[in-house]
Amino acid sequence: MSADSNDILISVKDLKKYYNGEAIKALDGITDDIRRGEVVVIIGPSGSGKSTYLRSLNLLERPTDGTITFDGIDITSPKTDINNLRQKMGMVFQHFNLFPHLTIMRNMTLAPMKLLGLSGEEAEKRAMELLTKVNLQDRAQSYPSQLSGGQKQRIAIVRALMMQPEVMLFDEPTSALDPEMVGEVLEVMKQLATDGMTMVCVTHEMGFAKEVASRVIFMDSGTVIEQNTPAEIFSNPKNERLRSFLLKVL
Repeated sequence: MSADSNDILISVKDLKKYYNGEAIKALDGITDDIRRGEVVVIIGPSGSGKSTYLRSLNLLERPTDGTITFDGIDITSPKTDINNLRQKMGMVFQHFNLFPHLTIMRNMTLAPMKLLGLSGEEAEKRAMELLTKVNLQDRAQSYPSQLSGGQKQRIAIVRALMMQPEVMLFDEPTSALDPEMVGEVLEVMKQLATDGMTMVCVTHEMGFAKEVASRVIFMDSGTVIEQNTPAEIFSNPKNERLRSFLLKVL
């Protein structure tokens, strides 16, 4: 890619994550640049290191070696205030991690009021705009237990967006959902991509990868085996391991 290096939001150099000395190589030397506005979808078999890689991008997993630069700042340096930088990186997990004792509105406004210094009025206005975007404006005063899984995951996404992040990280966001709820969550993610949000997503949803990704990464055994456009990955895979994986999942 010949794009200006200013376009690079996250730069990963020779990232390694080892357990038990070097017995288990969860990540074994990954180098990658994630550009602003890019939608990177990571696919691969279970245990291939996909989630470990994603969670390393905001240091939820601390790498054994290598560097990660976010917006020009080396986040792997001990001097870096990682909590401050995490505010710019929205994260959505398999499970929704909503506070069960708080209303949806309170779930959404707590962090921006505390960390961004928004007034209650400003935070509630932003929350209602985002809830309207995902068609859940009528649920603002509900509690998480009153929502379906798909609704909770849509709330988890817009809660992350409340912090106005520069990138959204998705760790298998639909894998805990009933099949009929998957579509409503993927629809929100597609809209985010259309709006130009930088996204890195670990998923088993190959249709989403084909339709929305600007780049697909295939991982196995802690390394990037192949990466390319969705058209090339799915129609013209070069690597034998990728070909056998796609035969099983498509």
